[in-house]
Amino acid sequence: QVQLVESGGGLAQAGGSLRLSCAASGRSFRNYGMGWFRQAPGKEREFVAAIIRSGTNYFSANYADSVKGRFTITRDNANDTVFLQMNSLKPEDTAVYYCAAGLSITARVQGYGVWGQGTQVTVSS
Repeated sequence: QVQLVESGGGLAQAGGSLRLSCAASGRSFRNYGMGWFRQAPGKEREFVAAIIRSGTNYFSANYADSVKGRFTITRDNANDTVFLQMNSLKPEDTAVYYCAAGLSITARVQGYGVWGQGTQVTVSS
């Protein structure tokens, strides 16, 4: 069974940090784009960041403007895990964060075919 399992969510204060992890199982996503999306109550799911291998030891990343300079996406291809380091958190970062796998690092939700169940991130002011 193909699964993406997120972890690392929780409560943080504004200005603080959290690190999310997403582990793949059931198949390898090493050559796939891996993305993070988030969805706040009453809002549509929105793109956060994505990463894909672009060479033997190189990766390409894509970020939403709202998180550039604060969030960093990385991946450990050997262990089929992707991470999202979130620094300088703001209350507006509060949302359920989802990990997803697709063929590229597009910001479009439709570009990803496998999704995790999500992990809650709450940032207090």
